[in-house]
Amino acid sequence: MSRCLPILLLALLAVAGCVNATGESGAANANIAASDGDTHSVNASIQVPPGAKRGEVTTVNGSIRVGDDAAVSDAHTVNGDIQVGAHATADSLHTVNGAITLGAGARVQATVSTVNGALALHDDAEVAGAVKSVNGSIALTAAHVAGGLETVNGDISLRGNSRIEGGIRVRKPENTSFHWESTGPRIVIGPGATVAGSLRFDREVRLYVSDRATIGPVTGATPIRFSGENPSG
Repeated sequence: MSRCLPILLLALLAVAGCVNATGESGAANANIAASDGDTHSVNASIQVPPGAKRGEVTTVNGSIRVGDDAAVSDAHTVNGDIQVGAHATADSLHTVNGAITLGAGARVQATVSTVNGALALHDDAEVAGAVKSVNGSIALTAAHVAGGLETVNGDISLRGNSRIEGGIRVRKPENTSFHWESTGPRIVIGPGATVAGSLRFDREVRLYVSDRATIGPVTGATPIRFSGENPSG
């Protein structure tokens, strides 16, 4: 709960029209450089220079860019994307309305989550916690997630030698009175990918599993096996 407080406070400051944590008014769509300690803003995008080491980085209406080989503790935003450069590190990454991208070899020690945005992990990127999205897609290319994948309405794609521990969970939408597409999310576990742990589906999905992939037990769906690089469905 404590990690949510900076974002909640910043949201209140945004409504009130207050200044950002650097002591300067946060002009909409402005870009600021992260300070040596923590950096909090309201209406600015925040840049962490390549190779720099910074503390917590948060904003409300803006994106966050962590340069190559840089390090931050936590990066949180509400309306904006988070981009983590090659071989950069972070403790956790959270956004509400935005995408999250991890460059090659990037490392995250805890959870990576978004509500309305895509998640992409590139070659050798690694997340020690869970990767979660509600309405956005999750795509891994030769990446590693130790805490499992979770979504409600997002597609999942595992390419290359991607490795998942903790399984995959697709939850049922809470608003069951709303009409969702009957085919549900599309889950593709490609050649060379491994999912250790259970694959649990609480709603209808299309589950495609390569004949060169390795998966754990499946509940709630029937895997459709395919050969080659991509399924035909």
